Amino acid sequence: MPDHTYHFISGLPRSGSTLLSAILRQNPRFHAGISSPVASLAAGLLGQVSAGSEFAALVDARQRRALLRGLFDAYYADHPQQVVVDTNRLWCGRLPLLRDLFPAAKVIACVRNVAWVMDSIERLYRANPYENTRLFNHAGGRGSVYTRLEGLIQHDQMVGSAWAALREAYYGEQADSLLVVDYDLLSRAPQQVIPLIYDFLGEPGFDHDFEHIDYDAVDFDLQLGVPGLHRVRSKVEFQARRTILPPDLFDKYSKLSFWGDRNGSRANVISNQPALPGDPS
Repeated sequence: MPDHTYHFISGLPRSGSTLLSAILRQNPRFHAGISSPVASLAAGLLGQVSAGSEFAALVDARQRRALLRGLFDAYYADHPQQVVVDTNRLWCGRLPLLRDLFPAAKVIACVRNVAWVMDSIERLYRANPYENTRLFNHAGGRGSVYTRLEGLIQHDQMVGSAWAALREAYYGEQADSLLVVDYDLLSRAPQQVIPLIYDFLGEPGFDHDFEHIDYDAVDFDLQLGVPGLHRVRSKVEFQARRTILPPDLFDKYSKLSFWGDRNGSRANVISNQPALPGDPS
């Protein structure tokens, strides 16, 4: 079984995590991909052996730690790459666990002005009018852009849960193991951003080809009812466009982009100034 080094990608949806994975996987030493089930499997395993379970008294903390470490090693046993970068938006809410399991592990949190996250999801929704996407819990939640976005920002939903976990990690005691990477900067200047990521991970650099980045997850996206959710364009580049959100919604969700304020956080940040409605990515 390979002796893997583990790092993690987390953060907000529609903020470059798939793009970053597609870039890193060009390096033959790295394995990276779209969101994996490891975080959910770990949560399920803990639920079976900790408080509230009939087996809690039979499995102590040392055994739980060994079980979780074994879960990672078993899941990635067939991957020969030395460095495994596991992606899941849940990881930002699990930094104490990751720090204990893998003391040297780092977490890269991909972020984007929250209004542009919402804009990106709304564009995907409108591009698939014949698909009942699973992003919304009920028909009423699909009624208008107002109900759709209000649903997404709830703390147990796609954007809200990721935002809350990111904020917890950003201000938490393990924040020094977190690197916040702004999508706009990654797409504008990958030649400058990627070497900084390698430095943060403590890994030797690699000569990436930013003109030929190919990645898609057709089957995964189709079962969610959101075709194109994880499609990456071949060339890494910034593409300006105007928002399709009403001005009041754009202003409302832009105010949730908290990582521009470094006060009270030990997190590492590669960030840009907040985007304006007429100058998006």
